[in-house]
Amino acid sequence: MKHYRKELYFNTPSKIAFINITSQISGCIEESGIKEGLVLVNPTHTTSSVFINDNESGLHSDFTEWLEKLAPREPIEQYRHNNASEDNADSHLKRQIMGREVVVAITNGALDLGPWEQILYGDFDGQRNKRVLVKIIGE
Repeated sequence: MKHYRKELYFNTPSKIAFINITSQISGCIEESGIKEGLVLVNPTHTTSSVFINDNESGLHSDFTEWLEKLAPREPIEQYRHNNASEDNADSHLKRQIMGREVVVAITNGALDLGPWEQILYGDFDGQRNKRVLVKIIGE
């Protein structure tokens, strides 16, 4: 069984951002030479997420508004986590809602996704360097 590992780096310009990383993951699969297997994609930060959905700007706006209703940024004092000299408790909650990682099948050297499915990176505490791990196993 072959394996491959790569780190992707992001520094989003805004506090909340969604980035389509499907082509980058496809590039990793091509680099790996693996034709049949699985790819794991996960951020290594507790305030960001990787998930699968449609890559449509209206939907991204809907995610942002919905998440802000569920875990509003302000008032900052509403979260105990922020008492520890942090101000990003809402970002941790938003990540919990959107999930941590995805695992996708690789078939014939390509991501085995549905017609509208894309792999998205969501950052809920952006404007700083973050890392996403890509791990591929297979033959």
